[in-house]
Amino acid sequence: MTLLEQMTLFDDWPTLAAALTAVFLVGLSKGGLGGAFALLGVPILALVMPPVQAAALLLPILLMMDGVSLWTWRGWFDRATLVHLLPGAVLGIAIGGMAAAFTSEALVRLIVGVVALGFVARMALAPSGGTAQGQGRVRGGFWGTVAGFTSFVAHAGGPPFQVYVLPLRLDPKIYTGTSVIFFAVVNAIKVVPYAALGQFDRVTLVSAALMLPLAVVATLMGAAVVKRMRAEVFYPLMYVMVTLVGLKLVWDGVSALIIG
Repeated sequence: MTLLEQMTLFDDWPTLAAALTAVFLVGLSKGGLGGAFALLGVPILALVMPPVQAAALLLPILLMMDGVSLWTWRGWFDRATLVHLLPGAVLGIAIGGMAAAFTSEALVRLIVGVVALGFVARMALAPSGGTAQGQGRVRGGFWGTVAGFTSFVAHAGGPPFQVYVLPLRLDPKIYTGTSVIFFAVVNAIKVVPYAALGQFDRVTLVSAALMLPLAVVATLMGAAVVKRMRAEVFYPLMYVMVTLVGLKLVWDGVSALIIG
């Protein structure tokens, strides 16, 4: 048995290859290149390890990606959006932590997927893709709570965040920087309940540390692409990404419910 097999979760080449692929795609997403890539992380890892273990492996990596993204997008954010969303997100994480034992992850994924597809359909059917919306404290509090809850329970906080933020029509750099801060806070808060649930051990943390160089490179690559992207390209791409995320969540939710 090699040292890699003894100290990490990567006890064969397929497992290592799955981890490298998952981390690279999630890193591109964390850099700002849409949310669809991020949703592929856990499913790819789940091909070679239990889903809960896959999620625990990714969380320390996500925190490193958040750190890189915060530095890369420093100064680019919308304060009002964060003020409206973050209090609800904290409440949502707390609800998710208390409800984790009896909440169906499959049902949550299905509901979030349907919401995401409904949101895209509404925007697509509106004249000229719909008009820009202003900030709303109640609307922001609601979608922030949903994002915090679904992020904790099913790692699917992106669509609720996008339902609130995309109609604001922020500058692409402001949108990306705001999302980076939002999910950095959400992921940092999630560490406490995840640790309390016993999801971290030495082997998982060593495995995550081994993936950190790739995580940094992939995150910087995603950020470099977005920084060169015009708004008329960025927003159609985001709506395509939301559609793909919605379809993936609906598929995951329905599949799990039928099999279960």
